[in-house]
Amino acid sequence: MEAYFSEAAAVVDRALLAGERHATWFSAEESDFVRMNRGKVRQPGRVVQRYLDIRLIRGARHATHSLSLSGDLAVDTRTIADAVAGLRSALPELADDPHLLLPSTVESSRTMRGGDLPSAEAMVDTILAAANGHDLVGLLAAGPVYRGFCNSEGQRNWHATTTFNLQWSLYHRADKAIKSAYAGFAWDDAELRRRMGSAVDQLALISRPPKSLPAGRYRAYLAPGAMEEIASLLCWGGFSARALATQQSSLAKMKSDARLDPRIAISEDTRGGVAPAFQAEGFARPAQVPLIAEGALVGSLVSPRTAREFELRANGANAREMPEALAMAGGALPERDALAALDTGLAIGNLWYLNYSDRPACRMTGMTRFATFWVENGRIVAPVDVLRFDDTIYRMLGDKLEALTAERELLLESSTYGSRMLTSTTVPGALLSELQFTL
Repeated sequence: MEAYFSEAAAVVDRALLAGERHATWFSAEESDFVRMNRGKVRQPGRVVQRYLDIRLIRGARHATHSLSLSGDLAVDTRTIADAVAGLRSALPELADDPHLLLPSTVESSRTMRGGDLPSAEAMVDTILAAANGHDLVGLLAAGPVYRGFCNSEGQRNWHATTTFNLQWSLYHRADKAIKSAYAGFAWDDAELRRRMGSAVDQLALISRPPKSLPAGRYRAYLAPGAMEEIASLLCWGGFSARALATQQSSLAKMKSDARLDPRIAISEDTRGGVAPAFQAEGFARPAQVPLIAEGALVGSLVSPRTAREFELRANGANAREMPEALAMAGGALPERDALAALDTGLAIGNLWYLNYSDRPACRMTGMTRFATFWVENGRIVAPVDVLRFDDTIYRMLGDKLEALTAERELLLESSTYGSRMLTSTTVPGALLSELQFTL
């Protein structure tokens, strides 16, 4: 695939006329997908696809053409040349872009992450054997994903990462199920069996008569799966330099006097995630961009257009200025001791339907989902009927935070709409002295 990308880049270079520049983005994958239901394989498949986004630039005018490629360069050469010609005819009709910003230096790179994985068949055999006849529903996505960038100045960036992402639930009845995930770069049968065993144990617990709780404030332990949902909502503009500059960020109060607990540290950790170390305009991404340190807002994600408009320095952010490798530092609480530290309260495995109920105050609302249990004296007593929480980040990760787990979990974006995504979140679990529920 890398050789094909290099040849396609050369085709774009040769198609240029005097005074023209290009910035071209390449994305591709060779993925196995397996959908499972009732503990059986329902839909296996394999996807191989390649896409090229060609941006033709002349002065301050630019236009982009996105095209799907066949992988046969004899065919694709003509397709690429036609795309460049079409862009050339469109440029005279466009106005100058006052916010266009392109790299001033050439920073080429090459990154390969992950190694060989077992075949999809072998992984599925292990999954279904570990489920041992339980009603399992889930999706396995595995294989290499590629990103590339090239421009007319000779910059070449290549990123290839081979990962797997298994998301599954063990279903009990109605809305009762145990949701689990296993993702990473190296598949381990023993680790999959351990996680499946934990899910089976929780399935036995969720079959108990549920406990209904009135609205109120309860001690709570948020597992990494629940913390990921909170972190994901923060990613929607929370760390955007543009949103912060225009007071639209949910974390805008942190520009003045608002703070989180001093133990909270959040960064864009490209080095530890699956995202490439470059973005679509060709700007390099630092290995790490600190966003929150010791509870204070210390940085933001700056896209090239925002950098030009607000006279900031671009730091490799994408056009939406959303994290692609968000990482939160862990704490001192061993995960195995989380329920004992909770003592009495709610153990929340997952949240969903999150949204802002008051964006300027960074107040979030959402529902508990799947495995949420009532705990007494450090032991699970019963599953809990669905609850809605409504609370601010300044309470959850501020004065109501008691501890963060020492262990963190790497969670990969499960969306496969159009293609697999190279986005990850690494988060610990969090113990809260109080979480507010409205119903």
